Parts: sequence; structure tokens; C-alpha cells
Amino acid sequence: MGFQSGSIAVVGKPNVGKSTLVNELIGQKLSITSHRPQTTRHRINAIDTQANYQMVFVDTPGIHIGNNKAINSYMNRAASSSFNDVDMIIWIVEIFKWTKEDARVMEHLNKVDIPVILCINKIDKLESADKMFPFLETLNEKFKATEVFPLSAFERKDTQKLRKLILKYLPEQDAIYDEDYITDRSQKFVISEFIREKLMRNLSNELPYDITVEIEKLELDGKMYRIAARIFVDKASQKSIVIGQNGGMLKKIGMESRLSIEGFLDAKVFLELWVKVRQGWSDDKRALASLGYD
Repeated sequence: MGFQSGSIAVVGKPNVGKSTLVNELIGQKLSITSHRPQTTRHRINAIDTQANYQMVFVDTPGIHIGNNKAINSYMNRAASSSFNDVDMIIWIVEIFKWTKEDARVMEHLNKVDIPVILCINKIDKLESADKMFPFLETLNEKFKATEVFPLSAFERKDTQKLRKLILKYLPEQDAIYDEDYITDRSQKFVISEFIREKLMRNLSNELPYDITVEIEKLELDGKMYRIAARIFVDKASQKSIVIGQNGGMLKKIGMESRLSIEGFLDAKVFLELWVKVRQGWSDDKRALASLGYD
């Protein structure tokens, strides 16, 4: 067989393991992760190019129900658009859990005519594989997937098997991207996401959903990158929470962000962070567009 390439959308409800799986499949950290639903806000292409194939994994926001802010509409559009312009789909469902959001994903999948690999995630929690079969039978009654693949996203042997399964359906065609591409997104985008990840992981309650990050400066100074980023919050009261007592929280977020960014850029980084109030940004289409949500 000749060279194979194609786009594979990774879809599912929020917090089901999409970004974790994408990172494992490409062998490096690119999509941000946290224990919170709706961590992923943007569609991002993560590219794995080898001698005989190029797999373009389309990491998508989780399709969710119940929040009508402009940013939520943006995330649902970013997710649902990926069903229509890819070569195949990986649909992740968590073992023993079926929600209205899973059903909403299935509504989109019923409209496509491309291969769908149904991945049953978090099987590492099972005491016995036999306990999985009734759940699989119920799912099969709901939706006839092309393939069903039990998965623990952190197990390398599982992701290796999944790659082989993808190759079974990946088109034979030229590469979509140059071989040195790992994503279609800019350095600024990836860096802003790394910072937002640390905010998601360190801040409690609903605050992370009212936060976004914009990179104001990215310069290479000799062998060091100098980066300035502004963190936008929705309310003045949130600014002091992000900064923390004596600036402690902002310093912690800055240190953790810098380490992730240095790993991505493979270079030393000097990172400056500021916090600014931009009231109502998450429900303002014009503000969203100016912050990269377009």
C-alpha cells in the first residue's frame, strides 16, 4: 500500500478524554487537559507524520448542553463542524456512562457516511472485561459503529493498536501538511493554551470559565524567548483571586506555565503575566472574535 493520510476527528462529550488521547496518539503534549469539563475551547489539528502515513487528529471541544453564552455556542459550532470535513471519526464514550450529551453527539454521527471508531474509554477501571459486554450491547443497539475499541488512553499498547486500526480506514493519498508540522495552530496559540491550562488546574469553582489568555509579545532574544501574556477575567473580584495573596497564585501559574512552554519551544523562556478585567467577554461576539474565538 502507498502513503496514507487523512483527518480524524476526535469527538465526544466534555471531559471524556479526547485531548488526553490526542496527546498520546501524537506522542507529545499539544492539547491542554484538566479534570474540568470544557477545558478544550478550540478545534486544533494535531499532526503525526511517519514514513508511511500522516494522521491529522482534530481535537474538538466537547459537545455540551445547557449554557447559552456566546462562548458555548462557539465551542459547539467548533465541535459540530468537524463531523463534516474529515475522513473518519473517533467517538469516545466513557464506560458505563451515557448522558444527554452522548446522545447529542450520536445525533451528529447519524448524519455522516464515514468510518466511525467507537472508543470505550477508562476500561482500566474495570475489575473484569466481562462486565463491559452488556454496556457494549446497549451501545450497539443505539449506534452501529464501524469498529468498537476498548481503550485506556494512557496505555501505550492501546494507542499503538488504535493507530493500526485507523490505518485500516485511512485514505491512500499524499500528505496534507509538510512533514515538520505538528499543528496548524501558531506558537502564540499553543502558548496561550498552556497558560490557560494552568489557570484551569489551579483555580477553583467556576472562575476558570470566565478566563481567557492573549499573548501580547513573543520574541526570541538570543537563545531565550521573551513572552508577555495578558489574562482576561470577567469581574474585578476575580482579578485578586488570580493574583492571589502577595501575588502567590500568579507566580505559581507563571512558573508552571513557563515549564510547559519551555518543553514546547525547547528553549529557555522569560514569561510575564498580567491580569485585566474585560467584563462580559465570554458572552460578547465581538470580544470573542478579538480574542481569537472566530
